[in-house]
Parts: sequence; structure tokens; C-alpha cells
Amino acid sequence: MKSTGGSRTVAGIWCLVGMAFWMISTAPAWAADAALPCPPQLRSAVQFWIRVYTQIDTNEGFLHDPNHLGVVYETVHFTPGSSPAQRQHRVDRERDRLAAELRSIAAGVRPLTAEERHIRALWGPHAGAAQLRKAAGEIRFQLGQSNRFKAGLIRSGAWQHAIAHALAAHGLPPQLAALPLVESAYNPDAYSKDGAAGLWQFMPGTARRFLRMGAAVDQRFDPFSATVAAAQLLAYNHRILGTWPLAITAYNQGVAGVLRAERAAGSRNIATIVRRYHSAMFGFASRNFYVSFLAALYVEHHAEQYFGQLHRLPEEHFQEVMLPGYVSVASLTQALRVPAGRLRELNPALLGPVWSGQLDVPKGYRLRLPDRGRALSAARLLERLGPHAVLAAQLRPPVYRVRWGDTLSGIADRYHMSIGSLARFNGMSVNGMLRVGERLHLPGASRPPAVLAAAPGAPAVPAAPGVPPARYRVRSGDTLSGIAARYRVSLAALVRANAMAPGGLLRVGQTLRLPASRAAVSPADQSSDIPAAAHALRSPRGVVLAANTAAHGVPLPAAESRLAAGPDQALARAQLDMHVAPSAPKADPQPVSAHQAEALGPMLGPEGDPARSDDPTDYSVAPNGTIRVAAAESLGYYAEWLGVSAMDLRRLNHLPFGRPVRLGERIRLDFRHVTRQQFQQRRIAYHRELEASYFGSHRIDGTRAYVTRSGDSLWTLMQHFAGLPAWLLRQYNPQTNFFQLRPGTRLVIPRIVPARAAG
Repeated sequence: MKSTGGSRTVAGIWCLVGMAFWMISTAPAWAADAALPCPPQLRSAVQFWIRVYTQIDTNEGFLHDPNHLGVVYETVHFTPGSSPAQRQHRVDRERDRLAAELRSIAAGVRPLTAEERHIRALWGPHAGAAQLRKAAGEIRFQLGQSNRFKAGLIRSGAWQHAIAHALAAHGLPPQLAALPLVESAYNPDAYSKDGAAGLWQFMPGTARRFLRMGAAVDQRFDPFSATVAAAQLLAYNHRILGTWPLAITAYNQGVAGVLRAERAAGSRNIATIVRRYHSAMFGFASRNFYVSFLAALYVEHHAEQYFGQLHRLPEEHFQEVMLPGYVSVASLTQALRVPAGRLRELNPALLGPVWSGQLDVPKGYRLRLPDRGRALSAARLLERLGPHAVLAAQLRPPVYRVRWGDTLSGIADRYHMSIGSLARFNGMSVNGMLRVGERLHLPGASRPPAVLAAAPGAPAVPAAPGVPPARYRVRSGDTLSGIAARYRVSLAALVRANAMAPGGLLRVGQTLRLPASRAAVSPADQSSDIPAAAHALRSPRGVVLAANTAAHGVPLPAAESRLAAGPDQALARAQLDMHVAPSAPKADPQPVSAHQAEALGPMLGPEGDPARSDDPTDYSVAPNGTIRVAAAESLGYYAEWLGVSAMDLRRLNHLPFGRPVRLGERIRLDFRHVTRQQFQQRRIAYHRELEASYFGSHRIDGTRAYVTRSGDSLWTLMQHFAGLPAWLLRQYNPQTNFFQLRPGTRLVIPRIVPARAAG
């Protein structure tokens, strides 16, 4: 039912009174904390988000002007349980009516109705006809958030101490703990249509800098690991941008986007940037990210005033133990006597393929267990598991290399799986871009022959080749493929030795004959995309699945399966889609279209540009047709991106033959064959590919300070901090001239660890 003009006026008065009370009562706090200012120009926007978070829930929403958030035309109420299409129709109808009234007011052809007088009053006496006509085409819908916000406050109790500790450890303001309220309403399972995930809504590209991501583990869903990563990212943003309003905006927009906005607006003041800068890449979400954060912070501090007494979730207590090898969930639950459901609650970073048995919990993973008062060491864990349950190699999903013309949907169709399961299995969005040569893991797994993992600190002990035990007694969780891999025997030979069908069931306590093992597989063989003879898949029930067809009886494309021919070929063709697909993280229903409501997330919708960049380097072409040389660039790259020869560029820049371009120098470009925009796009794509490749095998695990000494140069720094690329050092120190280093210059050095060791 539509609100009446009178009720809206009363509500508006109370909102203004509340806002005035807030400004008066909290002015000393805001003044004392100059790091998080609330500029006067943004206060009406902050008040708008306070109303969204406290006055209306997800069964109602505001129709409002997107540029003047004090102009809220009406509240739209939905019938609980109504479909998205019904809600869409209701929003469209009310928007069209309001637009007609605004145009009528602007035309001034007749006396105003009561409703039109109310709308005219919202805009004030100085709004002209042109402004009102413009407003008629810009009416925006914002879904309410009060129920989600209250639920987020309750959930926050489980992690508030861990978040406070992480922020303090990185020297960050404690108020930043309100950011997850804006991003996910403290929902660790949150997953957006653009691929952002977890409590802190990390996009995949940014997450790979700090977190472990793969087919088995995605630490974005682990609130504790993701919190440390968020603290590192926020510290980085602030180091580059210098103010918290900009650093917080960059959490949504990326450092590069905020720097671009800063340059275009000619100011570092957040209010000026919001007012002056308009760009398709800096839309409503980005303009409102900081003010929505201030609103969330205020509501959190006055939660009982809005929601009454809240009982926040208690802090989770657990212990951790690092796995010395690859272990199945079935083996862990049996040895530790922890139900799989409870283990899953404590380890949200482990993905669906682990819980369905397609992949093992990875080696080096810090497994969380219930805190039972007595610490469990890795050695004690190994003792409980037994030597045969801990392996030195992961179940390996088949891998597909992307070729020219491939699409994610095409690959999913070819292997008879859903695009959603394929995307989630590879930690990417369903709309993610594919790169030629990129490796995609296909849901389904096999294990290469592998040595058994030894106790911590002891050398790995190979399973004795050719001399396995004569008999093996089947235990809970065993599969034929797992037993074959454990004792390095052919799956087909194991089946023949026991006169079994390839898909035969195993019984706990059953005794199997073990044939002689095959020769060890070389490291080169083990590094290939798919094992020379892939073993059959485990099903969730421990049944061995083996077939030479994919789901629905369609043969696998021979060119893509790349499996060796021979007697084991039929067994080796794993049934790709017979698995429990990782379930999509839970999300609230979408009540109206993405275009109009934009999303359930507090504002917003797109959580920022999916192609956002945390690289502060300016890759644009200057008006005079020059660029400044960035790290990892060469004259040859410029020539390739421009479609000219390197000698053409040498002549244009008077560069002698053999002299390389120098970091930071200006180079004039030749745009006869490409436009400036095309060159810029190719340049940015190169650097993003460079980052993606590097962070495929490396992670940032904090930073350290370094003060330069006499004789230091970019070259000596690269030698001193081995493995740190020059472009990453530049990203963390963008204002430093590395070709004129002076003793005493303070540098920030990112601490790099191998990807497997991260987290």
C-alpha cells in the first residue's frame, strides 16, 4: 500500500529530528576522530542509509532520487512471499506514476494535486523545471535492510574479537569492523552475482593476493582468514591514498579507480569527489560506499535504540592442527570422532568437492576442531589417522586448457555439467573472462600414485614398490581407487585380483587381495594435466564410479580427456559429472530486477567494478601522446600493442639501438594503427595477466619496513628480497623514485610466501 503524503511528512520530520540529535550528540566523537569525518555535504546521504538500515526491511523499499538522497518520494510495500516479477511490476508502476507527476509539475499546466505539492516541497523552491524533468528519468528503488542489518549485528558476535585483534595488529581504526555490515550483513556464506564472496566480499582477483583459493579451499568463506586479508587490503589502500574516506571507498572501487576519481575531481576530499566525479565505473554504489559505512557505524553504536536488546552470537572457540598430508573427510571424521557437519561448520573454507569426497583436505591446511581442552598435535593426529590415511598427493581433478573461442558455458556443456558448478569449482564468477592457455579444473577427481606422508619432521617413506601387504581389510570411507593409489597398484589389477566389477561396492571389514604395484611415476608424469591413467572417482557414499561416458551417457570428447590408451582406459575415463556439486552460498531472494533494485546488498548492487584494480599505477596516455614507463614493460611490448616496429619507436624517441627504456621515463607513442583507448586496454590487460600469473603461485602475507642504505638501488633491492617482482614493490611504494634512492628512505616491503603456505 502506498504511503500517504502526511505520513511521509511526519516520518521525514522524525528523521530530521533524529539526524539533528545524532549530529549534536555525536559531534564530539566525530570531531575527535578526524580520520573518519562526516562532511556536512554528505550528512543527508548518511541519514538516508540510517533509514534504510533501520526503518524498512526487505519487504519494502524507497523510491528516491539517486543524487539527492534527502528526496525520498515514497515507501513501497511488498506482500510477503510475492514473486520477483510481482515486485518488479509494483516498482515499475509506482515509478511511472511518480515520473508523470514530476513532468506535470515541471510543465506547470494546471494547479498541483496534493501529491504533486508534496513532491514539489521535497525539492524545495529553487528546483527549476529542467531539474524536475531530469529527476523524472532518474527515480531509483532502494530495498530496505533493517531485518538483514539486525541479523548481521547478531551474527557479528561470533567474530568481533578476532576482527578487533586483526585491525589492531595492522594499526587500523577499530571502527572498520562495521564494514562487513555494509558488505554482507556479517554473512560468511554471502556470494554476489559478480563473484564477490564471504564476510568481507572479496573479488577473486583481489583475494588471490592474500588468500588461498583453489578447487579444495577458498579462504574468502573463512571469516578469520578473510578478516586478516581485509586488514591487509585496507592498510594498503590507506598507505596509497592517505585518507580513510578514500581508503574505504577503494575497498569497493579499487585503488586505481579512486585515484582516477581523485584526478578527475581535482581533489582528495570525499565530498568533492562524490559531487563532481561521474563515471560509469564510479556509479551509485561507489559514491555511496563511504556514507553507507558511516551510517552502519552509527547504527551499530546505537543498535539497542533501533532494535531493542540484542543477544549476539557467542565467540567461537576451537583448536587448530596443521595437516601433515592429504586426508579425506571420511578418515578425519572417523579418527577424530567429529561429525562431518560439525567439522564443516568449523572449516567453511573447505569447498564442496572436499565434503563430497572428490578432493582431500589439502596438506598444510590448518584444520579447525572443537576445543576439548586438550591440544591435538600434528604427530598425535597422524597417530590417530594411521599411516595409510595420510597421503602425499591430492586427488587431482581433470584439467582443461582454454583454447581460442572457448567460453565457460561451452566448456560446461561439453562436459555435461552446470556452468555454476564449473565456475565455483575454479573460484570464479559465471561471467568471468577466460584466458587462452588458462587451466580449468573439471569437477571430478583421480589420484596419481603417491608416497605416503610421513610424520612431521621425518622424510617421506614411499610405499614399498612391488611389495604391498598381501591383504587389506576395508575400513569406513575406503574406495577401490583410494586403496589402489595408496598401494601404488593398478585399479584394473586390483579389480581383477578380487574378481570384482569395476563399480562394485566395498564393505567395511572386507578383505582384498593386493597385487604387485606398478613402477613409480616420475615427477614429470605427475605434473601433467591429467594422470596417464586416471583412477575412478569416489562417490559421496564411497562407491567406485568408473565408466567411459560422461553424465547422461554421452561419450567424453577424446581430444579433451587426453587419457592414455590401454587396458585401463575404460576405468580411467572418470565420470565427470557424477558428484555432489558445491552448493551455492546462501543469499537472500532478489525482489526486483538487478537494474532497478541493483541488489540486496545494502546499497547497492554491483559491489564495485568486477575488473577493479588494486594497482595504483597510472596506465593512461597523456594528452601529448606519451606514457610513463612502468615496471615489467619494454619497447617491444609497446611496439606490439601499437602495431608498429620497435625501431619506429626508437626513432620517434631518439633512443640509440640497444638502450632499454627506463622505469619512470616518458616515451612518445605512435598511434597510426590503434587508438589510444586500444593501446591502454592492451597495456592494462598485460599487467592484469602478469598479476594473475604471479598470484597463482604466490601470496602476500603481511608487510615489513625497510630503510634504504647507501648503495641501495632497485637492482640491489630485488637481489635482497628474492622473489619480489619490481612491479609489486612499486605498487607498495608508488611515490618512491627508485632511480634516485636516497639513504634513509622508508619502504614498505610485501612479505611473499608460496601459495600453498598462505593461510
